[in-house]
Amino acid sequence: MKAQALHGHLDALLLSVLEGGPLHGYAVIEALKARSGGSLNLPTGTVYPALRRLERAGFVDSTWSTVNGRERRTYELTASGRGALAGERASWTEFSSTVGRFLGGAEPV
Repeated sequence: MKAQALHGHLDALLLSVLEGGPLHGYAVIEALKARSGGSLNLPTGTVYPALRRLERAGFVDSTWSTVNGRERRTYELTASGRGALAGERASWTEFSSTVGRFLGGAEPV
């Protein structure tokens, strides 16, 4: 799946991945890939700018740490980020329900 197909949903996916606890950037990418069964194999050039945007918005905090001699930035969901994720989930439920009425294969009324 290409990054542009996720337009409007990437932030929600990233917040959801971070809901499980702090992760460094590459682990976020791997979690997206694992949870999607390999469908979301997004490049760093898509994920890292989105993480920085979420940080500027106050939804994510980050800290630097050294792991095996390498500097890594670890991202963690904030209280505001949890609220934003709840809002994204509510919006997604409404959106998918509405679109499902058209594409779900049900008989037209």
